Amino acid sequence: MKTDILIIGGGIAGLSAAATLVPHATVTLLETEDTLGYHASGRSAAMFLKDYGNDVVRALNYASAQHHETTGGGMLSKRGMMLVARPDQRDDFVAEHTTFGMQEISLAEAFGHVPILNAETCAFAAYRPDAHDLDADRLLQTFAADARRAGALIVTKAPVTAIGKSGGAWQITAGGKTYNALTLINAAGAWVDEIATMADIKPLGFQPYRRSMARIPAPGGHDVSTWPFLDGVNESWYAKPDAGKWLVSPSDEDPVDAHDAWADDMVLAQGLARYEEMVSEPVTRLETSWAGLRTFAPDRSLVIGRDTTEPTFFWLGGQGGYGFQTAPAASRLVADLLTGSAPELDAEIVAALSPARFSA
Repeated sequence: MKTDILIIGGGIAGLSAAATLVPHATVTLLETEDTLGYHASGRSAAMFLKDYGNDVVRALNYASAQHHETTGGGMLSKRGMMLVARPDQRDDFVAEHTTFGMQEISLAEAFGHVPILNAETCAFAAYRPDAHDLDADRLLQTFAADARRAGALIVTKAPVTAIGKSGGAWQITAGGKTYNALTLINAAGAWVDEIATMADIKPLGFQPYRRSMARIPAPGGHDVSTWPFLDGVNESWYAKPDAGKWLVSPSDEDPVDAHDAWADDMVLAQGLARYEEMVSEPVTRLETSWAGLRTFAPDRSLVIGRDTTEPTFFWLGGQGGYGFQTAPAASRLVADLLTGSAPELDAEIVAALSPARFSA
């Protein structure tokens, strides 16, 4: 089967790229699992805050904001974000809320936002109103529908077992079939370096990290629907509403090999203990738990661009925890670079995203 562009990976990165590229070329996307967005994309807390991430990530956030605000009537809903800290964490609290552009608020205001805060341990709070929930599933499905509607072929249950090159074209064996493509986009999430190795391309040193999540009943029977995203200083834990329930994450970041991740019971217990220290309602029951992999390049910025030794091999990896919020701008950059159009992003940001930065 012949195609101009073949994308490996059916998460938010691969699907958004497919939807953006298909007006310009024939596109085939291969996903190993039975469903799209199975791994990191299906396990995201999905918040949107423009000032989350380093400067390169923030540039993508800002360039993605209009898409999130307007597409399909908007993918965002107001949530707000609050940072809380103990008395001994004043310096770290000031540094963190300044970095996030948050305003310090009184404890009375903090308790107005989240009434279960512990008055004995919560000494400082800061708030930012313009943090939003991002409808991750709807964004993913919208990109998939747009790609299919424009003619992209999306194939699930198609694990890649071999990659070679012959006659100037890539030959990819997946799900028992062979696909031929002029350009290969590596959007394989935690497996990006494995796909590169399979294609005889030098890996860039991506590292997957586990992030765990627990769903618990609404604390104390409260209506949590209007509560903000609640963050412990130094990213020691975070919590947020979810369909009438309350999600708590230990904000773990344990390096692991690429795999179908699951939550570690001890890591969850330690994270829940850090969370419980700051609230007055104990965790009485764990309804469910899960984990996903957040995969970063060595410098924690995304990698978007042609490989320096093989220009028909295109990197689209290292989304870390920023895949959904950056997807609109990242996919537009993919299309710009592959069609020869002038990128809308500043040249220094394009360079900071390019894989060439690792060969300098």
